[in-house]
Amino acid sequence: MAIDYKRELENAARNMIFVHDPDLLIRMMARMMVSKARILHASFFLQDKTKDGYALTVSKGSLSKKVPLDLIRIDKDDVLIRFFKSHMSRSLFGREALLYSEAKSALKSPRVKRETKQGLMHVLYQMELLDSVVCIPSYFRDELLGILLLGKKANGRNFAEEELDFFIALNSNVTMAVRNAQLFKQLGVELERKHQLFVRTTVALAAAIEAKDHYTHGHTTRVTSLSLEIAHRMNQKNKKIFDSKFLENLHIASLLHDIGKIGVPEHILNKRCELTVGERNRIKEHPMIGVNILKPIKELEASMIGVRYHHERFDGKGYPEGLKGEQIPLIASIISVADSFDAMSSDRPYRLALPKSHAVNEISNLSGRQFCPSITDIFLELCKEGRI
Repeated sequence: MAIDYKRELENAARNMIFVHDPDLLIRMMARMMVSKARILHASFFLQDKTKDGYALTVSKGSLSKKVPLDLIRIDKDDVLIRFFKSHMSRSLFGREALLYSEAKSALKSPRVKRETKQGLMHVLYQMELLDSVVCIPSYFRDELLGILLLGKKANGRNFAEEELDFFIALNSNVTMAVRNAQLFKQLGVELERKHQLFVRTTVALAAAIEAKDHYTHGHTTRVTSLSLEIAHRMNQKNKKIFDSKFLENLHIASLLHDIGKIGVPEHILNKRCELTVGERNRIKEHPMIGVNILKPIKELEASMIGVRYHHERFDGKGYPEGLKGEQIPLIASIISVADSFDAMSSDRPYRLALPKSHAVNEISNLSGRQFCPSITDIFLELCKEGRI
């Protein structure tokens, strides 16, 4: 049955759009060539810039039993690579594909220069080693991205022009898709690198807060741990109501919940006696100071909600906006419980730490007034289990 190569090419192009794994794209191409065109084997050498050469990435068909991946590499200065980098195939044969039979004939042609014939002999030797009769380069712009090597047809016949055109077009499509996939992969790596930098910067900001308020050393870390503990337990009980993004935002918000204290004078933060009304009001400014500090960083928009509202109360008597009940974002309500518990159970300039049991009772007594009842219940549950 004749193969509709045009349709096969269109189908392959449609499928490749959704694949962002370079190796998978190459495997798809090799599998198609082996199965559709009934080729004994297909192999692909992909450029590996980290090792200055081309690595055997895929080998499908009979040759795959003989050639283990990662053991065969072609150096960037190899004669086969130089042959295609110089577009010698197009110069000699009018196409970006080298047929073993045509190259063999060229060795006898008086029109081909002696040094060219010497290069061709080395190229043919390479093809013989890999049992290949067709070699198709993969270019991205003018860069040699890889080389496709094809074995003989299962029926022993020569390749028709229609088949060669199909292989060249398919290889070209795959090359573009592979390059796009590589760029996608690089983007992912870059985003992850930036994300790690972002997280480290967040931790550094949190450290800056604690460096200013000596009496709350370790407070940020404890509030963060407790906030995440509460959220994870809520997820267990409610079949994952929070996704990974919420947990990450909670992590960052709890690390930065007191960043606004950078804008509060140290003599107020570290005052050993009772604060005046004016001093209390200055401290109450810290959530909005924190928001103003973080506002230029768009990636922190979701986390800023926790920074802004972690001093709101369930009964509406908190600050800065006097939100009430369900008006208070969950991320802020979680931090509120963790923050208040740690504040009560830690030494402060104006008082010693309360015993843990007293702090737990205080959280329980204020459930429904200062704290969200559902979060308080989770907190008390964790306390009974000794996880806090």
